[in-house]
Amino acid sequence: QVQLVESGGGLVQPGGSLRLSCATSGSIFRFSSMGWYRQAPGKQRELAAEITSDGITNYVDPVRGRFTISRDNAKNTWYLQMNDLKPEDTAVYYCNARWGMNYWGQGTQVTVSS
Repeated sequence: QVQLVESGGGLVQPGGSLRLSCATSGSIFRFSSMGWYRQAPGKQRELAAEITSDGITNYVDPVRGRFTISRDNAKNTWYLQMNDLKPEDTAVYYCNARWGMNYWGQGTQVTVSS
């Protein structure tokens, strides 16, 4: 069964950076897409970024130009590089993969102080 393990969350100052990682066993080539969702306090979950198996990326408007999603096939891992973080980026971030169905990481807290 597919298991996703997240790391990299934490507390940062506005304007700071973090890199989130999502690792799994087995080849990531089996996934049709890989991505990151986030849920801010009092708000619904939203897609932050995703990358398809052929390398096409998609970002929610508020993070475009600040966040970058990438992958490392040899390490079976994908990343979310978050730069110029803002208080409104504060959320629990969940990594996600699709392979016939959705798989989810355990969530990692990102807090940007105000």
